[in-house]
Amino acid sequence: MMSRGLRPRLRVRRMEPTRCTWPGLSDPAYTLYHDTEWGVPQGDEVALFEKLILEGFQSGLSWLTILRKRDHFRAAFDGFDAEKIAGYGDHDVARLMADAGIVRNRLKIEGAILSAQAYLSLRDEQTLADFLWGFAERPDGETRWASHGVVPAQTAVSISMSKALKARGFRFVGPTTMYALMQSVGMVNDHLASCHRHGPCGKLQAKFLAARGKAAGTRS
Repeated sequence: MMSRGLRPRLRVRRMEPTRCTWPGLSDPAYTLYHDTEWGVPQGDEVALFEKLILEGFQSGLSWLTILRKRDHFRAAFDGFDAEKIAGYGDHDVARLMADAGIVRNRLKIEGAILSAQAYLSLRDEQTLADFLWGFAERPDGETRWASHGVVPAQTAVSISMSKALKARGFRFVGPTTMYALMQSVGMVNDHLASCHRHGPCGKLQAKFLAARGKAAGTRS
């Protein structure tokens, strides 16, 4: 018999927040990436260079495939140190082609080396962050997508970015790949309107762009 004053302890089921409807999002690593990284404005040089290279490797694959291999990619590509990658030779290409922990595609590996060389050339003039974010649209016309079926695969901005990067010698930077980059580093906020990250990422984007505008005004 239950003692007077004692009540049974009720188990409260934690409600999951509403998220985007990506295939495979039930994977814990993918959920963490969605909730903490995708759509958050990124201005760090190494992080942007890494994402640029990894988006190229993703071409034709799912991002979840790359995400599961990302730590191994970092180890195999010297922490995405562009100076080291730019100096890779035939021995390094052979080493990477034999590494099952990454995507073993010779054209993409050689493209990463060429992109590292292009990055170093660009760095003599401006940062990669300034170059990429120079294409970013201000969030005046904030997206409020109801489903992923209506989210564009590329835009006029990603086409312009792609052309500019190709002209500078970067590889695997097509318009669709560059739009995926823009989404992932917060240049656009393509979380669905119903997603719990849509509002926070929109605010982060506005704050980030305002800070960049203020910094640019200080330099001029």
